[in-house]
Amino acid sequence: MTIITNKTDRPLAKRVAHVSSLIGNTPLYEFKGVFAKAGVRVLAKLEWMQLGGSVKSRPAFNIIKQAIERGDYGKGQILLDATSGNTGIAYSAVAAALGLPVKICLPETASKERISMMRTLGADLVLTPGDLGVDGSQRQVKAFYEGDPEKYFLADQYGNPDNWGAHYATTGPEILAQTKGEVTHFVSAMGTSGTQMGVGRFLKENVKGVEIVALQPDSGEHTFEGWKHMATTGRIPPIYDKDVPNRIITVSNIEADAMVKRVALEEGLLLSPSAAGNLAGAIKVAEQLDSGVVVTTFADDFTKYSADYARIFEGAEE
Repeated sequence: MTIITNKTDRPLAKRVAHVSSLIGNTPLYEFKGVFAKAGVRVLAKLEWMQLGGSVKSRPAFNIIKQAIERGDYGKGQILLDATSGNTGIAYSAVAAALGLPVKICLPETASKERISMMRTLGADLVLTPGDLGVDGSQRQVKAFYEGDPEKYFLADQYGNPDNWGAHYATTGPEILAQTKGEVTHFVSAMGTSGTQMGVGRFLKENVKGVEIVALQPDSGEHTFEGWKHMATTGRIPPIYDKDVPNRIITVSNIEADAMVKRVALEEGLLLSPSAAGNLAGAIKVAEQLDSGVVVTTFADDFTKYSADYARIFEGAEE
């Protein structure tokens, strides 16, 4: 294990620079099958194509990197946070590459793939009651931290500005460059809200007239991993700013499940239900336009969703 002794730990700094080259710069995929309308384009960032395998790799790495540079994560401290899955996997992958310890609290109802991935990457997992969701995991994190604050670096993805800062510094500029400045709409779901806050702020500052559209489930009873229904959630993320999105629209599980099937058959992409939900929302926006470039993000692919795929494709021909 690498122990950070100060802000200028050279071996660690070299490893941080190496990991930095493995985060971000994901391709932007344009849809030709599931959506086709003259004058309107729909594109998505394939965020699983980076170390850690999801959009959460960006904030996880930035939270760790900034904490190291400030000297906040060191002296043998353990990174501590709550997650529904993807951020925990990203923390685990980045910390493993840097030789740093991680402790993750997540609901016991998390998929077996998520749990297995984090354990394989060396994370110390604490499973919390499933009926309490991530709010219960956050309460457990708070108890651990308050019991021994010197032992832990509290990453706090829901309240840490380095979460949205990662998307402001990387995802937003990538979208601007990849669309040659032609992006007119950015559409994404809200969980921690980091992607929406970071990309939204960046694009509003750099693209005149851009519209930022937030997505949420159509009810509090949903199966989208990581999404929050802000009206019913137990805890609104502290980094969420209601003034960043220009409007909020809803997506249902039925719409997302149908999109999983369509994208597999018409585009050759195997999406997670949440990624399919983002695409369903982006297409809703695009269908209302006469011209424009609508961009969304795909948090991850199907890898961690065997149970969802069995449900969605039940009865499909082999």
